[in-house]
Amino acid sequence: MSTSFSLLATRRFGPFFGTQFLGAFNDNLFKNALIVLLTFHAAQWTTLAPELLANVAAGVFILPFFLFSATAGQLADKYDKALLARLVKVLEIGIVLIAGVGFALHSLAVLLGALFLFGLHSTLFGPVKYALLPQHLRDDELVGGNAMIEAGTFVAILVGTLAGGLLATIDSLWITGACLATAVAGYLVSRGIPAAPAPDPALRINPNPFSETWRNIGYAREDRKVFQAILGISWFWLFGALLLAQFPAYARSVLGGSETSVTLLLATFTFGVGIGSLLCERLSAGQVKAGLVLLGAIGMMLFGLDLSFASPARPAPATLGMQALLAAAGTPRVLVDLFAIGLFGGLFIVPLYALMQLRANPAHRARVIAANNIANALFMVVGALLAAKLLSAGCTIPQLFGLAAVGNGVMAVLIVRLVPGSLGRLRRLLPRTTGQG
Repeated sequence: MSTSFSLLATRRFGPFFGTQFLGAFNDNLFKNALIVLLTFHAAQWTTLAPELLANVAAGVFILPFFLFSATAGQLADKYDKALLARLVKVLEIGIVLIAGVGFALHSLAVLLGALFLFGLHSTLFGPVKYALLPQHLRDDELVGGNAMIEAGTFVAILVGTLAGGLLATIDSLWITGACLATAVAGYLVSRGIPAAPAPDPALRINPNPFSETWRNIGYAREDRKVFQAILGISWFWLFGALLLAQFPAYARSVLGGSETSVTLLLATFTFGVGIGSLLCERLSAGQVKAGLVLLGAIGMMLFGLDLSFASPARPAPATLGMQALLAAAGTPRVLVDLFAIGLFGGLFIVPLYALMQLRANPAHRARVIAANNIANALFMVVGALLAAKLLSAGCTIPQLFGLAAVGNGVMAVLIVRLVPGSLGRLRRLLPRTTGQG
């Protein structure tokens, strides 16, 4: 892990990490603040039901990934990525000012427009983020660099979500001020990112997102292992998004907890992903190891199944405060399961990102990453629709967790079949893991 943290002190990684962290923090601060406002003060903004508004907001944020990922990939292959990172940060400052106008005018349309632009901000930065790492890091540093990015991103999501919920209870002016300060800080930090020259400066931008998306998928499919890595990454985001989306209802209706219990679940899972991501770099010794991906899939399956079985059959008769919830018989087991799912998720996803970056053709690496972002968004939407259909058909949340865990079992079987020797690599990995104590 020391190798990963030492990268933060380098100019080729530290400013980029800070830029990414602040961007993820700001996205989630604004998004959650808006959702909390619309959930608890919907009457002041619109006549639509809060449940509908929350889903509309989630859809508005993810829509740009479908519409603009292909263009974002082309831009990141055509222009210097450090320059693009700074321009995206300038865009972020403008988006926050638009959001401030929305709050001042009490306009839901303007605020949803700003949320759409925040989604665009993330869409444009995605290919820059993952295509820049191989330009600034050595091959043996890629796993560690990705581990730090994934750990930092999940921490930023957690802290941004908590800050957004807190600021939403104070005043919208505080939300605007916090977002603006974060955006300005992100721009200042981004100025320290070293130049990352374009691999294909002569590229002609294709403005048609549909034909370009298909072309990007074709680039991704040039290397079978790259395409398999993208499918694996997309599965992780489907599983993770499905899990996180159920936390509010699971905390209230299954555990019988209060609003603060949702934060407890989110923090436990996020902490697990961060630890797993950093642990991956130590176990891999700087190399991409299929055994870790298989170990991650098996771990997510086993602890996902246990989470399903450990969930109370019925919630407490009265809402439990934090202390009472922690003292409840099944809560520690649930928290251990969530932490372990996050930890094995970190082991699963970090090597896949590194594999995609290493094997993608440098001339169109950013467009391969754009294809990955589109696939991620598609998988998350499909997962949300399937979860909604299953829940509406009478499936309980613990049963939904169990079904998702079975999906990880299917993923483990596919890894064994598609990656020759992965089972043997896992067997060689386990003794060394336990020996490190």
